[in-house]
Parts: sequence; structure tokens; C-alpha cells
Amino acid sequence: MPKATPPDSPEQSDAFRAYIAEQGLRATRQRMAVFEAARSIPGHYTAEDLLKKSRSLDRTVSRATIYRALPLLIGGHIIREIDVGRDHKYYLAEIGSSTFRAQLVCESCDTIVEVDAPFMEWYGKAVAAKHGMKPISQKLQVTALCERCQKRKALRP
Repeated sequence: MPKATPPDSPEQSDAFRAYIAEQGLRATRQRMAVFEAARSIPGHYTAEDLLKKSRSLDRTVSRATIYRALPLLIGGHIIREIDVGRDHKYYLAEIGSSTFRAQLVCESCDTIVEVDAPFMEWYGKAVAAKHGMKPISQKLQVTALCERCQKRKALRP
């Protein structure tokens, strides 16, 4: 798998094309529209948001194209998948940073805030090593109530 490259760079496009070729797939017009859309949407977004943005670039992009492209975008380090325990997942364009990122998720409105948490990578490795294991993946996700939702809750009788 390719390493993360800076977003909006020709290298990222070339790396993604190479990655999908390794998977035995072609860089179709629709697939590349999804790629462009995925790295151009600011902040966190859903597959539906990606579909809308992709269709604004190429109206022939289908929902099936989106769902087939998502694993390629994740595997190619173009986007990250964020599961907040709802009936849908969120996605975020990779920023080229190797720093561990944690999420604060509002349980009421699904607002997601990304925070750097470099200590978590070290901690995960240390705890796993203590038990003779090697970490494969880890995540830190804090469910909270954002300021706006706290105020709304305080205003309710």
C-alpha cells in the first residue's frame, strides 16, 4: 500500500492510480471523479455527501461506484473511515500527517472534532508489547456533548 502523500498533490493522484492498478482495476473517469471529490470535501462527510460531490464532477457516478470506491480510497490512504457507532460511517481526507488522531464525537448532533494524540501510538505499542502482542490498529474516540448541544439541553424545561 502507498504511504500517505500530501492532499491536492499530483503525487497523490499518481499514487492512487498506481494503487488501483495493483488491485487489477482501471482508473475510470467515474473512479477518478470520486477520488477528486473525496479529497476536496472539507471536514467529515458521509457516503451520501461524497455521492453528491462526485456527481457534481461527473453526473454518471452511481451510488454503487461510491461504495466500490470507498475501500480503494481507504486502502490507498486518500481518506480515513471513522465509525461513530451510527448507521453510517464518516470519512475524512488524509492530511499527510503521521500523528495519531483521536476523535471527539457529539452524541447528539454527530459533530466530530479531530485532535492530535501522539501519545496514543506509543501507549498502544507499550501495552501490546507488555502482553507479548503487536498492535494492528487502534483508535481513541470520546463521546461527548458539544457546546451547542449542551446549551440546547440546558434550555429545555
